[in-house]
Amino acid sequence: MPKKKHFSAGRVPLILFLCQMISALDVPLDSKLLGDLVQPPTITQQSPKDYIIDPRENIVIQCEAKGRPPPSFSWTRNGTHFDIDKDPLVTMKPGSGTLVINILSEGKAETYEGVYQCTARNERGAAISNNIVVRPSRSPLWTKERLEPITLRNGQSLVLPCRPPIGLPPAIIFWMDNSFQRLPQSERVSQGLNGDLYFSNVLPEDTREDYICYARFNHTQTIQQKQPISLKVISVDELNDTIAANLSDTEFYGAKPSKERPPTFLTPEGNESLKEELRGNVLSLECIAEGLPTPVIYWIKEDGTLPVNRTFYRNFKKTLQITQVSEADSGNYQCIAKNTLGAVHHTISVTVKAAPYWISAPQNLVLSPGENGTLICRANGNPKPRIGWLTNGVPVEIAPDDPSRKIDGDTIMFSNVQERSSAVYQCNASNEYGYLLANAFVNVLAEPPRILTSANILYQVIANRPALLDCAFFGSPLPTIEWFKGTKGRALHEDIYVLHDNGTLEIPVAQKDSAGTYTCVARNKLGMAKNEVHLEIKDPTRIIKQPEYAVVQRGSKVSFECKVKHDDTLIPTIMWLKDNGELPNDERFSVDKDHLVVTDVSDDDGGTYTCAANTTLDSVSASAGLRVVAPTPTPAPIYDVPNPPFDLELTNQLDKSVQLTWTPGDDNNSPITKFIIEYEDAMHEAGIWHHQAEVSGTQTTAQLTLSPYVNYSFRVMAENSIGRSVPSEASEQYLTKAAEPDQNPTSVEGIGTEPDNLVITWKPLNGFQSNGPGLQYKVSWRQKDGDDEWTSVVVANVSKYIVSGTPTFVPYLIKVQALNDVGFAPEPAAVMGHSGEDLPMVAPGNVRVNVVNSTLAEVHWDPVPLKSVRGHLQGYRIYYWKAQSSSKRNRRHIEKKILTFQGSKTHGMLPGLQPYSHYTLNVRVVNGKGEGPASTDRAFHTPEGVPSAPSSLKIVNPTLDSLTLEWDPPSHPNGVLTEYTLRYQPINSTHELGPLVDLKIPANKTRWTLKHLNFSTRYKFYFYAQTSVGSGSQITEEAITTVDEAMASRQVDIATQGWFIGLMCAVALLILILLIVCFIRRNKGGKYPVKEKEDAHADPEIQPMKEDDGTFGEYSDAEDHKPLKKGSRTPSDRTVKKEDSDDSLVDYGEGVNGQFNEDGSFIGQYSGKKEKEPAEGNESSEAPSPVNAMNSFV
Repeated sequence: MPKKKHFSAGRVPLILFLCQMISALDVPLDSKLLGDLVQPPTITQQSPKDYIIDPRENIVIQCEAKGRPPPSFSWTRNGTHFDIDKDPLVTMKPGSGTLVINILSEGKAETYEGVYQCTARNERGAAISNNIVVRPSRSPLWTKERLEPITLRNGQSLVLPCRPPIGLPPAIIFWMDNSFQRLPQSERVSQGLNGDLYFSNVLPEDTREDYICYARFNHTQTIQQKQPISLKVISVDELNDTIAANLSDTEFYGAKPSKERPPTFLTPEGNESLKEELRGNVLSLECIAEGLPTPVIYWIKEDGTLPVNRTFYRNFKKTLQITQVSEADSGNYQCIAKNTLGAVHHTISVTVKAAPYWISAPQNLVLSPGENGTLICRANGNPKPRIGWLTNGVPVEIAPDDPSRKIDGDTIMFSNVQERSSAVYQCNASNEYGYLLANAFVNVLAEPPRILTSANILYQVIANRPALLDCAFFGSPLPTIEWFKGTKGRALHEDIYVLHDNGTLEIPVAQKDSAGTYTCVARNKLGMAKNEVHLEIKDPTRIIKQPEYAVVQRGSKVSFECKVKHDDTLIPTIMWLKDNGELPNDERFSVDKDHLVVTDVSDDDGGTYTCAANTTLDSVSASAGLRVVAPTPTPAPIYDVPNPPFDLELTNQLDKSVQLTWTPGDDNNSPITKFIIEYEDAMHEAGIWHHQAEVSGTQTTAQLTLSPYVNYSFRVMAENSIGRSVPSEASEQYLTKAAEPDQNPTSVEGIGTEPDNLVITWKPLNGFQSNGPGLQYKVSWRQKDGDDEWTSVVVANVSKYIVSGTPTFVPYLIKVQALNDVGFAPEPAAVMGHSGEDLPMVAPGNVRVNVVNSTLAEVHWDPVPLKSVRGHLQGYRIYYWKAQSSSKRNRRHIEKKILTFQGSKTHGMLPGLQPYSHYTLNVRVVNGKGEGPASTDRAFHTPEGVPSAPSSLKIVNPTLDSLTLEWDPPSHPNGVLTEYTLRYQPINSTHELGPLVDLKIPANKTRWTLKHLNFSTRYKFYFYAQTSVGSGSQITEEAITTVDEAMASRQVDIATQGWFIGLMCAVALLILILLIVCFIRRNKGGKYPVKEKEDAHADPEIQPMKEDDGTFGEYSDAEDHKPLKKGSRTPSDRTVKKEDSDDSLVDYGEGVNGQFNEDGSFIGQYSGKKEKEPAEGNESSEAPSPVNAMNSFV
């Protein structure tokens, strides 16, 4: 009976075989199959190169090897033979090369320090191990030291040193207190990579006596402790108290608090430092800063970005770590420390070196007599490693000669090998940072083919899934493998099948007609062997009736249906799950063939129920939700999105089309309007669904158009007026045949990045567009203007190819054509590109300058030859600058201005020039690379212009009839000054301007006195300079001549005359009498006409004062009063402030709006309110006062 092999639907292995890949690399050691074959030794296990041992345990140095016959072992120590028989403490394990050194009974580990190497030898050769450096671990004690207490002022920085003893391997450092509690760390306090504890600034809470540094030596599981360090942080107040207690009053000045300060680095020192790291290690860069406030650290890489997935920040961003560092990570890294007072930078130059690493390690060779072969040993590193060869552990230079062997650097070539050519070769690649040692044997055998896979194995797979049929084999020479189907079938080829190098036959999509007997045939020149296996194709298990979402009332019954369709020869197992777990152990849950029934439903029964169907080959599942609601008297009809379609089936399967059929789900009381079909490409974009087609809600079949080499799965969604259903279960997979690409890459460009290259880029095709396996691109190019043939190269699925060695800036025609294992895409259209640009070679000639006016010049030049541009002509650039005097040149750098003119223009305007100045210019041509050489400097001179305004104008020494003017010349004379013009006119008390007077002043003057002016008169002056071109901008100023003292004295006397004082006293007395009368009459409740209270407290109509009849209208606040007559002692701003009056009419009248009648009595409306009413509208909030009234009467 054939042996059965099943491929699970959930996990289909890509390769199933019994031994290693059969590429003539190794000899299988199964004694039942190949017991008579010989093989040179191979090291299978050895101790690490740097082997640190625990001195408290026995030393075990591993060396295991395989070979036939079994190899014998020997050791060297420090380069000489190690005779283990002479040392009673050293034994070798039976059948092994592993050494055991018994140092527990006696002996010391230090005695056995050294470099060990193991050799495994049989009749076919000798393999050697790495040099194993054996060293015992060390955990030394701290040296005794006396640590003085540390006292600091609040805010100072501090570094507590750790300096642990040097152990092997290095210790792990951490800081704790006497209670073995880790000390808290933060942006302010942190431990450095060297173990020291850094304080950016200290605070009083840092005071403690038990700062203890611990060193943990993991290898020996020991911890060493440093002496505790005492730290006291005192505040300014405490420090002043201490100073005051020790000094006299005359000596005591007091301590000042620590000032805030910008950051400085505690480590590393200086502005720059160097760091070297080995490839593959973790690069750790550290910057710790002090400052107040506490600085924050930032990291950048100059001229680059930090790698996204390999960059990590440690120790509050004070440490930057990059894992798996490579040569590309070399460069300058900058750390920046910032606080509110400033920032400081430090640059760390990182160089990444590399110990040797394999590019291609030598592989074992199994050859037959007379064959040829090659051993290749390629390694890289920084610096480049040296390659050395040994044979059977002996350098080839002193090893016995082999005529079949030829050594060429990193390659050994074998020709016409014989059995005596069998040996083990060692390749040693070394540089100053390490070495690599690899063993590779050459085994010369003559063996006919042998099939190692058991005969008559039965493989069972699900339809439309991959099938893998094994044929493990061995032979020397390496046999060729062919597969046949049936008894008279032809050899199977790779158009439908995949033939793996290990002999396995893969059927990517097994169909029903794939079933049958397959024969594997192995042949070489010494014979032939064959083996038969059998393949059965089973129908997939499908759920044709899925459980449906249900909403039921509490206490009712619910039933979920799950109908399964399966292959007749497979027996499915149906299992129900609730929320992905087992069903509750409750008699209310019952399962029969197709149904799950839950009676007396409770709220806890809500959730997701899953029906899972499993066979020995595949499994499927479907889920539905259950929602439990409270009972309702009359359940309303449920309107919901449709249930998903089910029972999807593919028929009429052609190369580029297929028919999809499905069964609609329940429409949930809303008719289905359409079906949406989506597809998944499991080969190229697994898990991503794309829109394929839409059909009306009455259809259940669709004819779908397909693309080549796509592993299709389909699903269907139904849509009604409520919405769209969840997707159906995916259909079976259908793999279409491969075809050549039907399109080429887009966005093809050719742009040079260097003067001697052409970078061709394109947008690659995606997997769906590839139409088949082995997507590649044929990149072709040739010079546009030459007769050269197209140069082509086929590249992998990339998006760029660089053509080197091109002439500078030459047009090229470029084509990029897609191809796969089936064939080429259509011939692409050629696009034009250019090789790289270089700086222009020639300067523009015949530069001419035409000065248009004092501020504008026109420049002309001859164009440069296009060939000399050596790039895309972007334009011409004019550099121009104003000539400086020798004194100015010593003070500052000449400022050059630049104007760029796009394209091929040969002239341009220079605006904004300074008049009466010497200028120099030159012209340069510009391309995409930069500027060409400058033309010969051309000088030109701008003519005179009008000057700027005088720098200043001052009026000094005013008298009764004269004023003196002083000025500074214009800052920009823009020529030779010819004269100044002064224009002036008087201004009267009403600000009217008088007649204008013109006066010419010589250009060499900076002072002028005007005489015969009117006393006590304001004058306005207009002053400007002139050149031969015209007048410049003017500057203006005003000034007043002094007052006549006699007239001023007379005016003062009038104000102090006795009659005037008497008049003022009479008026004041009259006002006082008036106020007393009003007050008395009001208190008596005299009858006055009173208006009805106004609704909105609006102002009464104001009656104007009539000068002819002496009547007065209502008065308002001070701003409305007419000015007093000349001689009044009222303030000059014509108002009397409220605080100048002792009383207010409002105080007397409780906020009324009052008027005076003809006899001077006060009348007006009053209210019974006790409090003053605020003024409303635009009325002043300040009440009239007696003084204001007096101002009105005068």
